[in-house]
Amino acid sequence: MCGIFGYIGKRSDAADIVFEGIKTLEYRGYDSWGVAALSKNNIFVQKQIGKIGDATLHTPPLSSLAIAHTRWATHGGVTKENAHPHLDCTKSVAIIHNGIIENYDTLKKQLHGTHIYTSETDSEVAAHLIEEHIKTLPFSEAVRQTFLACSGSNALVAIHQKTNEIVAVRNGSPLVVGYGDNEQFIASDAAGLLPYTKNVHFLEDNEMAILTQNSIEIIDVQTKAKKKIVPTVLTWTRAATNKAGFATYMEKELHEQPDIMLNISLETTNATSLTKAIREARGTYLIGCGSAYYACLAGTYFFSTIAKRHINATVASEFTYQEDFINDKSLVIALSQSGETMDLIDAVKRAKAKGARIASVVNVEGSTLWRLSDLPVSCNAGPEMAVASTKDLTAKLTHLIALSYSLADKKDEGIMILKNASLETRRIISNQNVIAQLATQFVKKEHIFIVGRGLSYPAAMEIAMKIKEISYIHAEGLAAGELKHGTLALVEKGTPCIVLAPHDETYGANIAAAMELKARGAIIIGISHTKHEVFDHYIEVKDCGPATIIPTIVVGQLLALKITIEKGLDPDKPRNLAKSVTVK
Repeated sequence: MCGIFGYIGKRSDAADIVFEGIKTLEYRGYDSWGVAALSKNNIFVQKQIGKIGDATLHTPPLSSLAIAHTRWATHGGVTKENAHPHLDCTKSVAIIHNGIIENYDTLKKQLHGTHIYTSETDSEVAAHLIEEHIKTLPFSEAVRQTFLACSGSNALVAIHQKTNEIVAVRNGSPLVVGYGDNEQFIASDAAGLLPYTKNVHFLEDNEMAILTQNSIEIIDVQTKAKKKIVPTVLTWTRAATNKAGFATYMEKELHEQPDIMLNISLETTNATSLTKAIREARGTYLIGCGSAYYACLAGTYFFSTIAKRHINATVASEFTYQEDFINDKSLVIALSQSGETMDLIDAVKRAKAKGARIASVVNVEGSTLWRLSDLPVSCNAGPEMAVASTKDLTAKLTHLIALSYSLADKKDEGIMILKNASLETRRIISNQNVIAQLATQFVKKEHIFIVGRGLSYPAAMEIAMKIKEISYIHAEGLAAGELKHGTLALVEKGTPCIVLAPHDETYGANIAAAMELKARGAIIIGISHTKHEVFDHYIEVKDCGPATIIPTIVVGQLLALKITIEKGLDPDKPRNLAKSVTVK
């Protein structure tokens, strides 16, 4: 999970271009960063640990070719030596790498101790392998042979002091090239290319790209055959990657949610095709990771209560252990923000190999998941830059609600419910006083429990996810009926407990859970359509039918954000986490 950016072209400030480019991809990795620029006499390298956002590049040389990297550590600690780029022994080859070279130790042994290693990473071995191959092979072929020797899911980008080109290869880990006017770009995420070009090509597995100032050549790694490429045109705008006056990306993206709900429900849901696919399937499975999985779980409730149809939800990393059920009549609907999550991609590939039809709801058009899907549907949420998902999750829930009403032949009712949820979400975002006051009380708390039933169960888990991933407070979301099976033992006087009690069939049982918690001394925060005497604090969420889950989760998003800001933490870049999880 690392950020990659490269430039070759007509300008002489390549180092600055890639430095700024990698800043836009910092959500993909921010343990450390580095830049390598090809100068007249050598390869200029600057590396540093920590976040790149406020860093500066010190006196880079004039250069028309440079690469840059932000790291999320896998092999080796967070040190300057372990930061990318890595050089070979001659300091004429520089590489940046995303993924894991699973056989790196074997490859190091094959070099017979003739190379000096300066890092603990698996990545550095690629630089030394290229160094060996380049003794007898052209640079691009040396990179190709090196990549073929590496096992695992990897994206490798390399430059050489004596050749004016960037050579990049991928298998599993994402890379996208951008076509400019006498200049070419490469990145690990298309969002980074928006300031420069909208004409891109997402590299497929086992494709190699050779970038020169005037061209990009795409080659099959295995056969060396050249490929004819028609670039994809991105629909996102450059402004979508800016903070638009907000202090953080998370705050901006949270505020975008009401409009996203309306745009999706009224214009972009490909409900007809997906509805038909579900009706034809014998066994439908929703799979996702993290927040996307909670959307899947909510989806099973939508399909059950609205469309009267049973659909299975599974964590993508566990789905392969259930694949014996998959056949050519199965439909797998994969949910993802990036479309590059490794556990999800593996599950989809295995299901596809067994003949299953693949649908997806994904936020990045052209991503690996998008290309693997027989029926891809765009979230249409725009670039999500904060690591913690907000608007992408809302987009997924909106799609699933619209799809469920389509299956029930009640599209108009679904549109009305989503309009109401959009209005309620906007009202909550514009009136945060109670949430802000609660945040000041929770700053020093060690534990927060969130409980609910029915649709409030995945909502509880998602709210807990937001609180723990950005504020670092232990939060646990659970089904209210499970309180008596272990968790109640952890509740003591002063423990904050959030009870989700919407206006549905679960209301009475959720209030009963609140009573049980309060009897043990808990502080009860009720998120509901109406006040109740058991609540110590009350946050109103008006009834929007099944779509009430969205404004309820938005309350949790706001609470997590306010707590995080009160603690002086960065909500956009939580420790130990990255946006696109491209390793297992």
